Amino acid sequence: MSQTKVLVAQGGGPTAVINQSIVGTVLEARKFRNVELVYGAHHGVRGIVDEEFLDLTQETSHNLEMVGHTPSSGLGSTRDKPDLKYCQEIFKVLKAHGIGYFFYVGGNDSSDTVRIVSEEAHKAGYPLRSIHIPKTIDNDLMVNDHTPGFPSAARFVAQAFMGANLDNAALPGVYIAVVMGRHAGFLTAASALGKKFPDDGPHLIYLPERPFHRAQFLSDVKAVYEKYGRCVVAVSEGIHDETGEPIITKLMDQVEHDAHGNVQLSGTGALADRLCDLVKKELKITRVRGDTFGYLQRSFIGCVSDVDAREAREVGEKAVQYAMWGDTDGSVTIHRTGFYSVDYQLSPLTAVAGKTRVMPDEFITASGNDVTDAFRLYLRPLLGSGMPDAFRLRLNRVPKILGAR
Repeated sequence: MSQTKVLVAQGGGPTAVINQSIVGTVLEARKFRNVELVYGAHHGVRGIVDEEFLDLTQETSHNLEMVGHTPSSGLGSTRDKPDLKYCQEIFKVLKAHGIGYFFYVGGNDSSDTVRIVSEEAHKAGYPLRSIHIPKTIDNDLMVNDHTPGFPSAARFVAQAFMGANLDNAALPGVYIAVVMGRHAGFLTAASALGKKFPDDGPHLIYLPERPFHRAQFLSDVKAVYEKYGRCVVAVSEGIHDETGEPIITKLMDQVEHDAHGNVQLSGTGALADRLCDLVKKELKITRVRGDTFGYLQRSFIGCVSDVDAREAREVGEKAVQYAMWGDTDGSVTIHRTGFYSVDYQLSPLTAVAGKTRVMPDEFITASGNDVTDAFRLYLRPLLGSGMPDAFRLRLNRVPKILGAR
């Protein structure tokens, strides 16, 4: 059996458990006798074309394990979105270094990169096994029941809203928090898992799967505020009108754009601020506060789902096993079995690459501003063990003597 080299890299946004996937890949690959060296690309595909490689064969197993339990990406990442020419440069470097196995941890765009590199290797007759390892807090990869990174981010969102609801109950008003999610509302919907009592927030949840109507939003907030004397709102950064235009562009005179020309939704508190201004102006409510969770939800070190960490490790291990024992390139996908357990499959890259999964209709209420019990049942086992709980004082009121003042 001839020896070859392994390369692992990560693309897109960090998560709390990416390192588990990277470490799972490295440790599993080092078990195989045909593997000569295991490299890690520093800062994703950009690191590949720049030949910025780290020799992970020299890393101790203990330190790898410690890195595995650390959020974010130990290898660094990139926002580069490779086209055909870029992928040809990637393949050129892989071939020059004698890479026989290419593992790329990432989301939609990363899976498409693996697809193109795989096709280039086949056209050149070069023996390269290319495997995509799933990762994204947006939970928007096709075929998968869920995606590593999402459960831990969802746990953060649920706990953050649990705390925000308690704060809002103590000092009533309107609270609006914006959560990541350009096209898929899974992460914003996770806010519902912070509810315990019927009057707990979030009282309203707005997702990109449904058009956002300014007048309806104000009517919803007004109704909840009149009922409870307060209102907690979860909003996806990707909310848009019937034409698909992001709401942020309708509330601001100028908006920022990212390197790919998309309206900048993350890393700015503009949407929360503008929605708060709208409520103050139109509903005349004085106590209105807004937050943007931003990057906090991606790699929060104190909020990792044990289920997420375990599965992130396993998709890395399974990727290596599929590569070593199989003869097909593909994407490792997660499939739910039973009440809660999972199985892994190697799915065709074309079934995942460049596609976006959104919240199914059965997870969203008919009103479009809340989630169903079906979604709660779907998400709860993913959040892992040890979820905190919130309790209340019982309102055993003492009769007034002087009467109302």
